[in-house]
Amino acid sequence: MAITDWPASERPREKLLREGAASLSDAELLAIFLRIGVPGKTAVDLARELLEEFGGLRGLLLADEQRFCQCHGLGTAKYSQLQAVIEMSRRHLQETLKRGDALESPDSVRRYLQTQLRDAPSEVFVALFLDSRHRVIRYEELFHGTIDGASVHPREVVRKALAHNAAALIVAHNHPSGVAEPSQADRNITQRLRQALELVDVRLLDHMIIGDGEVRSLAELGYL
Repeated sequence: MAITDWPASERPREKLLREGAASLSDAELLAIFLRIGVPGKTAVDLARELLEEFGGLRGLLLADEQRFCQCHGLGTAKYSQLQAVIEMSRRHLQETLKRGDALESPDSVRRYLQTQLRDAPSEVFVALFLDSRHRVIRYEELFHGTIDGASVHPREVVRKALAHNAAALIVAHNHPSGVAEPSQADRNITQRLRQALELVDVRLLDHMIIGDGEVRSLAELGYL
């Protein structure tokens, strides 16, 4: 049976308009993106099969072009559309931080940092440079590789803060293992950064560790 033959209350598009996007399942959201199914399968049926094959929505979103296009009902056009949607989501979060006071929206900061760092294959250390009202001046990747005392250089962070005329910073890095618990090295570099920045009257507000679906704040844990 085609989706158009379903009761209106069960059709994904009508349900979205009536109850909002958050009310839809992953399969229903994906079905709206797909728009049509394949012979013998509705868009919802196809969406369910794809989610099972890729191990969920995240696996599908992270698939490379070759793997994505091998699936029946998908192709380069759909892949391009999906990449555009993902990039629009990233830019929306970035613009939200730029427009408002980031510290009044800690969830926005967490979501943005998760979007940027969660799926990075290696550790990336980044900084959000903030003005005196704690609005974001710039987001920048500073260091790559294993994050420890040898690879994160406080003097470089200080130099960047002065170059951006920042009054405060939030720094973050990801744990590719998926475990967001801060290590002793994470705690040590946090203290070194805080001390170095204090010498030039720049506050280190937080150091966030990005795991797989979890963000830990060293400020909240009492290490700042």
